[in-house]
Amino acid sequence: MATNQEEVKLLGSVKSPFVCRVHIVLKLKGIEFEFVDENLANKSDQLLKYNPVYKKVPVFVHNDKPISESLVILEYIDETWKQNPILPSDPYHRALARFWSKFIDDKIVAASVKVVHSVGDEKEREKNVEESIEALQILENELKDKFFGGEEIGIVDIAAVFIAFWLPVIQDITGLKMLTAEKFPKLYNWSQEFLNHPIVKENIPPRDPLFAIYKAYYDSLIASK
Repeated sequence: MATNQEEVKLLGSVKSPFVCRVHIVLKLKGIEFEFVDENLANKSDQLLKYNPVYKKVPVFVHNDKPISESLVILEYIDETWKQNPILPSDPYHRALARFWSKFIDDKIVAASVKVVHSVGDEKEREKNVEESIEALQILENELKDKFFGGEEIGIVDIAAVFIAFWLPVIQDITGLKMLTAEKFPKLYNWSQEFLNHPIVKENIPPRDPLFAIYKAYYDSLIASK
């Protein structure tokens, strides 16, 4: 176990939901690590060295071996440190967990980001909101237990931190309502349970500074139209 903990580093930004995923898993497994807060407007040589392909965070570095892309990082951590597993042991359920984690990125995160960027184009925005709501409905139908991982949080719950924490921030900034208790009661209740999980609660960024950063960005988009 000790050899796995010799050098663990996470290059990231506190405002990123993808970095937050990795943060939660590292804390869930009790892994000591160094966090390097990257300024994405002025990327460090270290970030460009470790992730020359995408030049993005998060980058996870284990004994000087870098890994990029949050879902790939989560699986690597789970395979390397066996305590508190976030992926099911059954191959079929593992495959399903991978499928839904990717679904969240491809359908919900992607559409929600487009909602923000389609400011000024009502038709495009409407289309993106509709896509987000359709995807949230599919996820609502899939939620069978307290968490997607059952009684304990798993990789799908952690992938969905964007839905629980970042999506409400986006809603408040844009004035659009996508995830509400009325529309999606199961997902809404899940989001409250998830955000109140002790490890999650400690490792999501403070809401007010995050809101201010996203609001300033959104206002700049409106001003540029």
